[in-house]
Amino acid sequence: MPGAGLPQRRPRAQLSDEVASRIRDRIVTGRLRKGEHLHLERLAEEIGVSVTPVREALLALRGEGFVELEPRRGFTVLPLNRQDIEDTSRVQAALGGELAARTAELISVGQLAGLESVQAELEHAGRFGIGDAEELDIRFHHAIYDIADSAKLAWFVQLASRYVPRRLPAAAAEFTESAGPEHRAILRALHNRDPEAARQAMHAHLTHSGQVLLQELDQQGFWEQ
Repeated sequence: MPGAGLPQRRPRAQLSDEVASRIRDRIVTGRLRKGEHLHLERLAEEIGVSVTPVREALLALRGEGFVELEPRRGFTVLPLNRQDIEDTSRVQAALGGELAARTAELISVGQLAGLESVQAELEHAGRFGIGDAEELDIRFHHAIYDIADSAKLAWFVQLASRYVPRRLPAAAAEFTESAGPEHRAILRALHNRDPEAARQAMHAHLTHSGQVLLQELDQQGFWEQ
């Protein structure tokens, strides 16, 4: 069975959390630009929800520094600074590496088999375009973070990931090509119960992912928008 031995999937997020995730993704990929006014009704119609979860989502994004609430104008998109995103990517790589090291000491045979199964699905999706490669990649990382049994560190790395764009269409080919060998290096370290190798492999993987995304944003002229 795919994913056997892995921790149970996380509970379904609240509707406002899902809306926040979708709006956040639009901001970090440039589809919503700095200074742009966010119309609650328009966003609600585009996403297919009522105004209430959109308002709740924007309030949450205000706390994360993605939007601001201006008197008599409403919510507007705050500018994203390249250095801030680069720094956040580095934090994500450091925390992810530490979680992978802890997982190397705790992972069971069944959990290893589950990770291998998810990775096989991910490679199949990348090779043939069948299945949701992004969702499988998220499952791979979340499983490793969960097995580490370090709730606070896992929370921090997930928080950091909100500021790092995960996918851009122009970068998809390089992600697909690199995810296989980089994930396999992580899996080898976990099979060998080698914490330091797991730390280095995860750190290298997340660092490379961040570099690819920043290069693509540079090419798009994202910071001058």
